[in-house]
Amino acid sequence: MSLAQRYAAGDAPSAILHNPTIDALLQHRTVRRFDTGRALPENLVETLVAAAQSAATSSNLQSWSVIAVTDPARRARLAGLAAGQGFVAEAPLFLVWVADLSRNRALGAAQGQDLSGLDYLESFMVAAIDAALAAQNATIAAEALGLGTCYIGALRNQPEPVAAELGLPPGAMGLFGMGVGWPVQGPHSAVKPRLPQSVVLHHETYRAEPADAAAVTRYDAAMEEFSTRVGQGSQRWVPRMLSRLADAAALSGRDRMRAALTTLGFGLK
Repeated sequence: MSLAQRYAAGDAPSAILHNPTIDALLQHRTVRRFDTGRALPENLVETLVAAAQSAATSSNLQSWSVIAVTDPARRARLAGLAAGQGFVAEAPLFLVWVADLSRNRALGAAQGQDLSGLDYLESFMVAAIDAALAAQNATIAAEALGLGTCYIGALRNQPEPVAAELGLPPGAMGLFGMGVGWPVQGPHSAVKPRLPQSVVLHHETYRAEPADAAAVTRYDAAMEEFSTRVGQGSQRWVPRMLSRLADAAALSGRDRMRAALTTLGFGLK
């Protein structure tokens, strides 16, 4: 059933391999409503971080950190910085995943080295990729425990105030947040369809021709049905994608990301 939910009608692969892990991955959904009256399990943060630290990391540099925020006042302030998204404040646990070059720079300084390699764009990319891999491991672990999560990219709307709120040192940036809590079930927590594999999967080399137009049209219809069913109004994917990428203003402040990263102490050579 989950495979049929993940794709528009007729676009699911004819067959895939199944086991409990794969079936659980297919059931992933974003959770924006949390049961605030139910306490989180003890040792949850330590469990999620252990899962996160088990993800792959480039050259074992481990260039990321995570900040667990439970204080309601701080969650409320972060919600304000993240476009006023109320579920940031509602989630009983809010994790901020950090691209962190400051730790290795400090360790290098302790050894008498300035580690100028940290001043290059590649080092920031490594940190960002490592943080994303770690966060996804934490998401899988949370869902295995019956919890729900919601990624919050809007922290990047105002990276400097977020860094100030969290006391980040130079060379550290809050890439995205993650609300964690017991999900409130309902139509809003349905599995969201994804683009057909004929659009995203290439064999051997990248296909230069345009994406499968008929498949994208079917996906548009599936997203319109999904968004209506979950109470988000009638939203097709292509118009939403176009509006989100139309111009600098559509990036909600993230068009100045290079300048923000420079202010936060990243070299990006």
